Formats: sequence, C-alpha cells, structure tokens
Amino acid sequence: MNNIIKLILIIVLLAVFFEAGLVSSYTIVTGQPPDINKLISTQIDEINSFIKLLQGSGNKTQEAIEINNKDEVAKAIQNKTQMDGVDLQSLAAHTNESTSKDQINITITVTAYKTTTTGTNVTNGSIVIKPNETYSITALAIGKTEKDGVTVDINSIIITTIRKLYSNTGNGT
Repeated sequence: MNNIIKLILIIVLLAVFFEAGLVSSYTIVTGQPPDINKLISTQIDEINSFIKLLQGSGNKTQEAIEINNKDEVAKAIQNKTQMDGVDLQSLAAHTNESTSKDQINITITVTAYKTTTTGTNVTNGSIVIKPNETYSITALAIGKTEKDGVTVDINSIIITTIRKLYSNTGNGT
C-alpha cells in the first residue's frame, strides 16, 4: 500500500514540475502572462488525440477493390499529375468502408513515369534522353459500387501524394 501511495505522489510531483516549467517557459518566450486554462486544455486535447492515434480506427482492414473504368482513371491521374504515362498493371484501389454501400471512398495507388530530356550535348550536338523517372502516386476518389467492382467518379479524384521512386541524376554525357 505504501508503495502505491509513493508512486502516485511521485507522478503528481512530476506533473506539477512539468506544469510549472511549461508556465514559466511560456512567460519567458512570449513575455506575457500565460492563460493557464488554455494551456491545460491544449495539453488535454493533445493527450486525447495521442490516445486516439494509439487506439486506431475500429475498422483496420482494407479491402482490395476491382476498378471497372481503369483506362479513364489512369488517364485522369496522368493528366492531373502531368506524367507521360501510367502503368495500368500497377493500378490498385482499396477501401476501409463496406462495399454494400452505393458510394464509397477509395484510395487509389499507381506507378507512373515521366521521360526526361536534356538539351543538346555540347560536344557532338546530339539530344540526350535520360531514362524515365518513376513515381508512386496515391489518390483519393469516390466510387460507385457495382456487382463486379467499383466505377470511379473521375471528377472526384484528388491526388494526395506523388513520390519519386527513381531518377537518373547523372549529367547524361
């Protein structure tokens, strides 16, 4: 019993020292007296968001979905990202939502490429073409569920990330 009380007192003491340090550093940095209620509520909000992050979402499984209009989706992603081409075989869609709904939010991933050319080579006047740059693209979209897959609404596609996977950074001579 005494050990539990000592542990609780140590935790309370650490919390009091932490809060005192936070208040004094706020005063030093801003040169104004701190709003204690705002500081404490901000800390509580951050702790709650951290706990929710650790708990994760209730539905942790992603379901792979077949895209019915792959060509249109690939063309739309290619146009929105200004790539030279999209690898249709790498086009994949996933969702966390139930596919029994009429419309679902989906995440689309695809590999794309961009051909890079440089100016003329000074020594012999030829144009130097470097190998393709390869990118991984992630997009969000809304899809209409059908019996054999999902038809993606082309206008709902939003590009979220473009990651360069390969680039020839040599000088090309």
